[in-house]
Amino acid sequence: MSDAAAPSWTVTAEPAASPLALALLREYYTDVADRYYVLHEGRRSTPREIDEGVAAYPSDALLPPHGVLLVARHGAEPAGCAGVRLLDARTAELKQVFVRPAWRGRGVAGRLLGAAEAAAVRLGAERIRLDTRLDLTEAVALYRRRGYVEIAPYHDDRYAEIFFEKRLVETGARAAG
Repeated sequence: MSDAAAPSWTVTAEPAASPLALALLREYYTDVADRYYVLHEGRRSTPREIDEGVAAYPSDALLPPHGVLLVARHGAEPAGCAGVRLLDARTAELKQVFVRPAWRGRGVAGRLLGAAEAAAVRLGAERIRLDTRLDLTEAVALYRRRGYVEIAPYHDDRYAEIFFEKRLVETGARAAG
């Protein structure tokens, strides 16, 4: 197959209530919940726990004009998602970064992160924050590699163990230039 015929990568906004968005977010919650329960209780999550997790973290905040859900695709194949929402006029928050297992190790998370940062700038943010768990070592490493610095907690979610922030002023200047 020639390069001209090879599928290309895209990252585009997806309505947070679309069937694809809901499926990706459910996969995300299943992935992070399973990792948590295996580590702490030696078991996988139950469908009820996933339903409760999805309900506890609704995707409503990922709706315009104060948020967006982004989906990375290779051709027509959805590979992952990332959400961005405004916490205040100058601060965005990165949410639900997820890459389907078959697509991991191919740079999808980096593509999503770059697109999320650009989306945050378009929303007016000067900085972007996030929280994650320490057992999600790939995520922690990605954020550090991409210039995120550890900060004090900015909320008290029981699953949040480490908090990061990145200034987006340079990202915004590059996007404008």
